[in-house]
Amino acid sequence: METILGFDFGLKRIGVAVGNTLIRQAQPLTIINEPTNDGKFAAIASLLEQWRPARCIVGLPLHPDGAEHEMTLRCRRFANQLHGRFGIPAVLVDERYSSSVIGSERGSRIDDQAAAIILQQYFDQHGET
Repeated sequence: METILGFDFGLKRIGVAVGNTLIRQAQPLTIINEPTNDGKFAAIASLLEQWRPARCIVGLPLHPDGAEHEMTLRCRRFANQLHGRFGIPAVLVDERYSSSVIGSERGSRIDDQAAAIILQQYFDQHGET
């Protein structure tokens, strides 16, 4: 059994979810709301120390037609930073429709729920991990 963390990356907040390969169910964990990149990565380091995930899943935002945009590049960079800073594999998962599952009101602090949906999509797409 492996623990896996899922991330919904945003410029202001990062939603985090947790799950494992045994029960394959993602659960919202927390929202990182630090004003600086150093603060965000310190909070992530603490979560990685606590949960010791085998890999991290990062939502990859795309336009409905699959085209990339500015946040796509930022999410790719974030995934690369997770891998580079912490040595943990980071897998990108298409998150185009995750927001529609929980609603489009980003002001309601749903980032951890979005992270859970992204992680659940990963579990659903990757039978055995």
